Amino acid sequence: MGNLIKTVLFLGISAFLTHLVPFSDYFRSLDTMIHEFGHALVTLLLSGKVMYIELYANHSGVTYSQVSSRWSLIPISLAGYMIASLFALLLFQLRAAGKERLGLQLMTVVAGLSLILFVRNQTGIIWLLGFLALTIMMLALAPRWLRDVYYLLLAFLTLEESVFGPFSLLLYAWQDATKAGDASNLASVTPVPAIGWALLFTLFSLWCAAQALKAFMRGRKSSVERKSSPAAKFDRTGSGV
Repeated sequence: MGNLIKTVLFLGISAFLTHLVPFSDYFRSLDTMIHEFGHALVTLLLSGKVMYIELYANHSGVTYSQVSSRWSLIPISLAGYMIASLFALLLFQLRAAGKERLGLQLMTVVAGLSLILFVRNQTGIIWLLGFLALTIMMLALAPRWLRDVYYLLLAFLTLEESVFGPFSLLLYAWQDATKAGDASNLASVTPVPAIGWALLFTLFSLWCAAQALKAFMRGRKSSVERKSSPAAKFDRTGSGV
């Protein structure tokens, strides 16, 4: 319980501070992109068809798809919030390993695939083009310190949205179970009510956030530590044999 309270307080402070950053609101759609990309990816893995994705200016989004069976709605509906939470956790783990550049490259790949394959509405296309242009510029031209600040801003914004999104879903499910998005979809094919699924998403996002903040508190590996890690791992393996 103590860790949960610390996580919630930290996220609250983080949300307050990131709102003070100019244009930070623009980047909150990154979590939406990951969420909808998660739906699309699992749909394709289950032999479904992704028709298109729409990303909106209010940081919401929707994925239109055709599925092979009613039961495939379960993993597809689970994918959005859970993949978004795991992605936020991954960003902090990459930072702890000193691999911010890899994290930015991963965001670029997902944004590029979303633009080419899925997103079709004007607002979504414009956002993706702007995000891609800025992120590629950061990768190619920005000094290391600026690129790392940009990465950390994206990581915290994604983490915040990955938690606040499920929490908002919980409120929607409480008010009207038929208007709770993915939770409503899951309730339609399972005996668990929408509020139960929304609570699951919220708890999972908080667990991922707690792990992400632990990685953040550990700090970032120095270049010396990163260079020495392969030899250290090899030595341990050798001694174990």
